[in-house]
Amino acid sequence: MKVLIDTNVILDIALNRKPFVGHAVLFIKAAGQRMIPLFMTATTVTDLYYIIRKEKGKAIALSFIEELLQFVDVASVDKNIVMEALRLEVPDFEDAIQVYSAKQAAITVIVTRNENDFAGSGLDVQSPQSFLENLPIDSQA
Repeated sequence: MKVLIDTNVILDIALNRKPFVGHAVLFIKAAGQRMIPLFMTATTVTDLYYIIRKEKGKAIALSFIEELLQFVDVASVDKNIVMEALRLEVPDFEDAIQVYSAKQAAITVIVTRNENDFAGSGLDVQSPQSFLENLPIDSQA
């Protein structure tokens, strides 16, 4: 199993957004303990920088992203992904980019707080809380 983390889940951690931060942190820790590969899209990286910099400053934004990259890989976004995303009928173009980036990287699960935004994507869409609830206790991925 490979998991894509939606931007909103990472921002919950970066900006300490309550009440969401608790489940987001537990999800990241549980995935790490089970050595489940975690990914974010290349577009998420730029979104994170922009939003965290506005809220907390450039140094904190860069430091957070650098730390995040120690345990989260980056799924690429290329011309083909953008072209496919343009054809996908979803309310949010950024979500379409994430869906096709995940599919190209053979990622099967996306963890998000906006589960409805990814309905019909073909991915297993879970919230951080449902991901934790669905993990077998002895799972090693």
